[in-house]
Amino acid sequence: MKIEGKEYRTIWFDEKNQTVKIIDQTKLPHQFIIKDLKTVKDAINAIKIMEVRGAPLIGGTAAYGIVLAIMEKNDPNFIKKSSEDLIKSRPTAINLKWAVDRMMKKLTGINNNELLKVALDEAKTICDEDVKFSENIGLNGLKIIEEIYNKKKDTVNILTHCNAGWLATINWGTATSPIYHAHKKGIPVHVWVDETRPRNQGANLTSYELNEEDIPNTIIADNTGGILMQRGEVDMCIVGTDRTLSTGDVCNKIGTYLKALAAYDNKVPFYVALPSSTIDWDTKDFKDIPIEERSSEELSHIDGLDKKGNVEKVLIYPKKSSSINLAFDITPAKFVTSLITEKGICEASEEGLKGLFK
Repeated sequence: MKIEGKEYRTIWFDEKNQTVKIIDQTKLPHQFIIKDLKTVKDAINAIKIMEVRGAPLIGGTAAYGIVLAIMEKNDPNFIKKSSEDLIKSRPTAINLKWAVDRMMKKLTGINNNELLKVALDEAKTICDEDVKFSENIGLNGLKIIEEIYNKKKDTVNILTHCNAGWLATINWGTATSPIYHAHKKGIPVHVWVDETRPRNQGANLTSYELNEEDIPNTIIADNTGGILMQRGEVDMCIVGTDRTLSTGDVCNKIGTYLKALAAYDNKVPFYVALPSSTIDWDTKDFKDIPIEERSSEELSHIDGLDKKGNVEKVLIYPKKSSSINLAFDITPAKFVTSLITEKGICEASEEGLKGLFK
């Protein structure tokens, strides 16, 4: 996808300098900075502080984290410890563990002198696969937008939450991929973008990338979606997911559940877009999903530009107030209209998912 007219991926390996390159998302939308990851600790830190975020991109970063660990110290104990530290860096997104486990399995039995090449090839493959998955999700989701447009013959209004765009994946995105494909096909779309407190990924990232692709969008406060649905100003909702159980229950950015409830009450279709790498086939009860609790400072402070154009962090809460910052919530399958995957669209259920992924 594009930034200032130039094509980018969110992560790539710099052959010349032997480093991993990322777009530092903590600086967006005010500053566009490409950062080098030189060690496995750099990769872990980038995941922890959300320089990279979004389940598929976290997975891709973790894969390259194993590559960096091998480059740093080609020792089995160090690589194993690095893999464990990567998995611990953020607990909720299942792609992280999926990518690390896949990398470690691929490296089993490989000679030390071939380890780096095999690891680098596998990390690139994981990222290339994600691009294809996201593209196919877009083509499958496009059919839904086309159906709405063919009935409406007017702009299709789509509500999304958080950022499940190309900045959350390697390219294309999950929830935004159908939107990008519709736009490229000439279907008029407009996106209602939840600001997504406390980190404002919707306002800072989703709106930013939609602007770069010239797609009309409007940022709204997180609690505005309900009244827009009541007014008939939302044709469909589409969100991403950090972990979807085989039961069809969806774990995504905090606030997703409330949007699903509002959509259900107003008979607005609510779709979840995901690659198969985000499916947790083992966990059966959503209560067993680890819900990440992040620093309360993400709630109490906010970043913005001062009069001189510098990014400043300011306190917006009373100094004596306490707060809790749960990063994700669960949307039960019964509130999900359908799941949009790289293999097609299915019911949010074990039967639906197993019908696609045998």
